[in-house]
Parts: sequence; structure tokens; C-alpha cells
Amino acid sequence: MQKLVISTIVLALLCINVNAQEGSSFGIKAGLNYNANGNYFESIGDNARNPDRNIGYHVGLFGKFGDQLYFRPELVYTATKSSYNSDDFSMTKIDAPLLIGARVIGPLSVFGGPSMQYILNTEFDGIDINNVKDDFSLGLNFGIGLNLNKIGIDLRYERGFSNNEAIFIDNNLGNGVVSRIDTRPDQLILSVSLAL
Repeated sequence: MQKLVISTIVLALLCINVNAQEGSSFGIKAGLNYNANGNYFESIGDNARNPDRNIGYHVGLFGKFGDQLYFRPELVYTATKSSYNSDDFSMTKIDAPLLIGARVIGPLSVFGGPSMQYILNTEFDGIDINNVKDDFSLGLNFGIGLNLNKIGIDLRYERGFSNNEAIFIDNNLGNGVVSRIDTRPDQLILSVSLAL
């Protein structure tokens, strides 16, 4: 009798899982970022300079598992730029958002979840910065999406959680000033995706 009950439960769970996978897909995505990183400090006693936002871009892959309620992991190459007066801070990274979403009305859905990032390269005004505190950091993504058959459009906000600074010595003027930039992203992301 126990074997029959266990077999029935396992069979029911498999059927539920198959139904939940009806809307599953994978594909490619690309889009634009409206980005700013954190503050820039030119020396220990210097006041912080806030960045001006700039346009960046991203390209990547996604998977979607489920329909009404879904899990959407992504792997995305991202390039961002922030301006501090006449100096630019550029960063390239690999983002891996792990999103949970729900369809709310027709093709409209909301989603959110953690986003892991790995910094590939950072550059400030032509100086490569190799001394980033942590190459790995954690953030949060949340947003709204519209899915029309195989094409999806989403708008999301990303904010980095981990306090992560890039530290470098600027020897351009011969003074060896130690400078710091908070590399945490603060960005709006507009994406178009295509399910394959």
C-alpha cells in the first residue's frame, strides 16, 4: 500500500512538473543600459564626486522554465561607462541574474531576483585598473516584461549590494594620488529577447 501511495505522489509531481514546463524556452537577448557606478574619491580627504549616467550595452543568453510562475537564469556580457567631470570609468563584466517571475495579465509579467557579476576589465581615463577589491559581487534585478510569442521586451532596474571599490594610483601628474571608485552598478536595463 505504501508503494502505491508513493508511486502516485511521484507520478502526480511529474505531471505537475511537465505542465509547469509548457512555457519553457531558451534564447538570446541584447539591449541598452542607462548606467552609473558609485562615487569617485581622488584622495583620502577628498569629497566624493557623483557620476553622470551614460549609455552602455549588453548581449547574452537566457533560459525560462515554467509558465505562469517561472525561473529565468541569464548569462550576459555587459559594458558600462560612468563619467566623473571629464574622466570616464569603463567596466566590462559577466552578469548572471537568477530571476523568479510571474505572469500577471496576459503577456505582462513581473520578475526579480539576485544577480551575480564577475568583473572582466575596468579602466579609468585610459588607466587599466587591476586592483578591484572583489571580482565577484552580488546585486538585485527587478522589473516588468512583455512577451509576444517568441519576442520579449523587458525593463528592469539593477543595483549592486556588495561594497566593491577599484583602487588605483594616478601618476599622470607625478603626485602618486591614490584614488577610489565604487564599482557597484546602478542602472536601468532595456532588453529585447528572442526565444529560439
